[in-house]
Amino acid sequence: MLLLLYNYLGMKARTATVRSSRPAMSWEALQLVAARFRAMGEPVRLRILQELEHGELSVSVLAARVGSTQPNVSKHLKVLQDVGLLDRRQQANSTFYRIADPMVFELCEMVCSRLRERLEAQVGALNRSIRV
Repeated sequence: MLLLLYNYLGMKARTATVRSSRPAMSWEALQLVAARFRAMGEPVRLRILQELEHGELSVSVLAARVGSTQPNVSKHLKVLQDVGLLDRRQQANSTFYRIADPMVFELCEMVCSRLRERLEAQVGALNRSIRV
């Protein structure tokens, strides 16, 4: 995952191996990375990102789809926008949000695939222990 972040931030690893030592990130870069992880560390925000994967939506539609209030969803949208994951546009009295950085889906897929592998391994181990 760090290799993806290094590539995203335009940094190059010293060698091609994944476990190699990498150049130290600046404190400012680490703060930006941490802010993105914090923004994505809330289930409601992940649900919002899921809903926006197929195109832009208004705040009211997002609130209905995630089962929350407009003020609460607006608060979460602001956090995601502040870290650069979302863009917004105003049209009359409505505000529409869309994904600004599709890399977020690559990151989510990496995490989800690892969780899937881990759960499958645990289920396999449980099934083997039941048979014995």
